[in-house]
Amino acid sequence: MPRVLPVRLRSGVVLALASVAGLAMFCWPLFVAPSPEVTAHTTDAPLLFLLTLPVLLAVVLAEMSSGGIDTKALAMLGVLSALNAGLRPLGAGTAGIETVFFLLVLAGRVFGPGFGFVLGSTSLFASALLTAGVGPWLPFQMLASGWIGLGAGLLPRRVTGRAETAMLAAYGVVVAYAFGFLMNMWFWPYSLGPGTDLSFVAGAPVLENLHRFAVFTLVTSTAGWDTGRALTNLVAIVTVGPAVLSVLRRAARRAAFGAAVSFTAADAPEPGAAEAAADAPSAGTDRSPDTSTDTARPDGTTGAHLTTEGASPA
Repeated sequence: MPRVLPVRLRSGVVLALASVAGLAMFCWPLFVAPSPEVTAHTTDAPLLFLLTLPVLLAVVLAEMSSGGIDTKALAMLGVLSALNAGLRPLGAGTAGIETVFFLLVLAGRVFGPGFGFVLGSTSLFASALLTAGVGPWLPFQMLASGWIGLGAGLLPRRVTGRAETAMLAAYGVVVAYAFGFLMNMWFWPYSLGPGTDLSFVAGAPVLENLHRFAVFTLVTSTAGWDTGRALTNLVAIVTVGPAVLSVLRRAARRAAFGAAVSFTAADAPEPGAAEAAADAPSAGTDRSPDTSTDTARPDGTTGAHLTTEGASPA
């Protein structure tokens, strides 16, 4: 089962570089001791936002220039982004219930990793505008959601049927916990302050801080919010996933994303063909047979006399 919108080389390079840079923005406190006055990434969040938007434009432009995304795909991207933005307030994060990710996983599966990355970022951006959720956390949410759509598009393509549904449901559970892990990382070094067993220790070995962070995530997020998000993805993908996949694939087939358009010149007529066509009798013309006969005239001469069927003699 081929991808509807596969990632080309240029967009793949852009996605790889953006992922490395984004991961560095999440994890830089583990390698560089932050200054005490910096709190919760309020200074580097705008930088990440400025990084994310050009990446989205670069992916879209690279796909368009190589024929991977056309106007129909952009229209589908806008529709799904708006739909996802409308779905998110249904859960609003209550007890970890997040209704925005299951559609992102299914769309990334159908339309490919590049489409999934852009959809994840635009969905979270649109939903933040809709729910007044704009803050320093937004660029981190956009990037993490983009990775979820990207990963869904990279899953094995040969898996179909119930096995595909099971694979996507398992993926939805895994990315629910991964999303919580990443979103905890963006603020954990500044959230507890010094002096606790779960606090970030500037300059400590990376493995020691990762152990502290794993315990912090398990206590504060994994058992509650992340599990609620995972269950939401699991139930939604199992119950409505096959139907949504069928709808998306039918829409992709009818839109013929990525279909090559070619133009061929009309065959030139042979020399003299126009004159021959003008001289030839037109098709369907009812012509009576020539029944002319030579008849004798009273003056002794002969001449042609034309008779037609049904005509009385003169």
